[in-house]
Amino acid sequence: MRISGGAARGRPLEAPRGDATRPTADRTRESVFNILGNQLDLSRARVLDVFAGSGALGLEAISRGAPSAVLVDHDAAAVAVMRRNLTALGREAAGHPVRIVKDDAARAITRLAQTGDRFELCFLDPPYAAVAALAAALARLPAVLAPGAVVVVEYDRRSPPTWPPGLSPEDVREYGDTRVAFLRAPSIEGEVTS
Repeated sequence: MRISGGAARGRPLEAPRGDATRPTADRTRESVFNILGNQLDLSRARVLDVFAGSGALGLEAISRGAPSAVLVDHDAAAVAVMRRNLTALGREAAGHPVRIVKDDAARAITRLAQTGDRFELCFLDPPYAAVAALAAALARLPAVLAPGAVVVVEYDRRSPPTWPPGLSPEDVREYGDTRVAFLRAPSIEGEVTS
């Protein structure tokens, strides 16, 4: 697994061992960022990577110029891997604050909302078996979205999630058994999208 673009392009990333995480394939991650390039200016996008695992999505965003990122995972081994991957980025991550949070996804989102954190780009890429955890995180997610934020959700095509009110996919791509949905928050707080 490697960073696919930006200042740290080609830098190898470590993945947590075992089945507690499911890293996004390099090609899928590169495709996601190519699509995002047409949807938002990464240099202005504060990033939230929930179910972060290795931190690959959030760190890829940092490599491509995102000003900051928060990486969330409940698994201690994943958090340790994220810390090592962040260290491996070295100077390419300098000046781009990255906060690593060990917590349950829904609880972490609630805490971020309470502190007023808002994000222009959010990734939710849970293990496929974590259907209930994804549903809980999605339900709380609108509280941390900046107006017009882009949300990227990766899930098993056989188990599509229920989208929270005001968020529905604008685009869905398939990569084998994986679906990647791109959602957009309302441009104005309180606006409802169809």
